[in-house]
Amino acid sequence: MAQKTGVLLLNLGSPASTSVSDVRDYLREFLMDERVLDAPAPIRWVVVNGFILPSRPKNSAAAYERVWTDEGSPLIVKSEKVRELLDREDCPTFLAMNYGEPSIANEVQKIKNEGITRLFIMPQYPHYAMSSYETVVVKTMKTLREIAPGIQTTLLQPFYQDDDYLGALETVIRPYLQKNPDLVLFSFHGIPERHLRKTDPSHAHCLESADCCENCHPAHSTCYRHQCFQTAHKTAARLGLSKEQYSISFQSRLGRDPWLKPYTDKKLEELPKLGVKRLLVICPAFVTDCLETLEEISMEGKESFLESGGEFFEQIPCLNDHPAWVEVLRKRIDTWADSTQPLSA
Repeated sequence: MAQKTGVLLLNLGSPASTSVSDVRDYLREFLMDERVLDAPAPIRWVVVNGFILPSRPKNSAAAYERVWTDEGSPLIVKSEKVRELLDREDCPTFLAMNYGEPSIANEVQKIKNEGITRLFIMPQYPHYAMSSYETVVVKTMKTLREIAPGIQTTLLQPFYQDDDYLGALETVIRPYLQKNPDLVLFSFHGIPERHLRKTDPSHAHCLESADCCENCHPAHSTCYRHQCFQTAHKTAARLGLSKEQYSISFQSRLGRDPWLKPYTDKKLEELPKLGVKRLLVICPAFVTDCLETLEEISMEGKESFLESGGEFFEQIPCLNDHPAWVEVLRKRIDTWADSTQPLSA
């Protein structure tokens, strides 16, 4: 019997709308994830329901309103366009979000109903982090075991230094260099420092020295910080940027615990005082533009930089549905599909 193949794209998710109630539901689901807010369940419940949800949904809803489109959430809309471009009759492509809709459970049920026997799971996260790549993979595999345990799966690994991914980044970034920036800032989503220590299998390397990310170590296979540095350094090299022409920072921190540094918001305030007047920002941790890129960087970040003395600011779009990125995904799918062997009759 011939195998029937399929592809499942995975991403973070989005509220169903910009209403405060929908944003509250989304934030509750997101923040109650034990790999996002990694505290014991009782403490997590108190923090989320007692301290975050009473006030944050209103502010977040206002932020979502600033980036929402007539079609809906930018993240969902762009992700769906990519799904459509990859979809084909002999290997249908599905799209699921870790939080909100389309849900992983519903999409796995569709995959089962379609008679898929071999599935290529493609998390749209270039870098490994317990709060992004790890949690969506754990949830997806658990759902598959519960709903469709007979499906054979192949999992796309973090692709932070994959030549094709870096090539797509180069293609997207290069035209913007014609705007003569003083600096290109690679702004990655931040994570708490404790997450690095938790995912360090040796529990003795990550953040134990200033140059831990430069010294080869098995921890790098799950070290978000090291992988972000590799993406930035390798992309900068492809673009011909010197060490003085680019910098790295981390955005979107939450709470009072130390997160990866330097912080993007602080960096944007400091750069003009250091002579950086023309700035380009790229956010390689996101393959799709979302609240964190469109509102936090393109709006709030731009305002902060210009008010601090900057003269020109532009966020370079994420890969989104750019032909170069779609081709990277298509190439990966074709390579996987070609390696699929028919099942014995």
